[in-house]
Amino acid sequence: MYDPHALTQIRFTRMGRKKEPFYRIIAIDARARRDGLPIQQLGWYDPIRKQSSLDAPAIKDWISKGAQPSDTVGALLKKALII
Repeated sequence: MYDPHALTQIRFTRMGRKKEPFYRIIAIDARARRDGLPIQQLGWYDPIRKQSSLDAPAIKDWISKGAQPSDTVGALLKKALII
């Protein structure tokens, strides 16, 4: 049986200019490409300024539904004490 949440990932999509990365944190189908159409935007991360804004209730909701964060997003969520 198909479970849409089992194939969902929480990961970065790259935005910004060349040499100035900026990432959005999104929920997306695991089979989609990196910059594919997201299901939901969950926050952002700026690695240059070391700032982030996270929608903690939405992230916790997606994880409870079975979405898997990527390694990098997982480390960011642990640092922000969300997981």
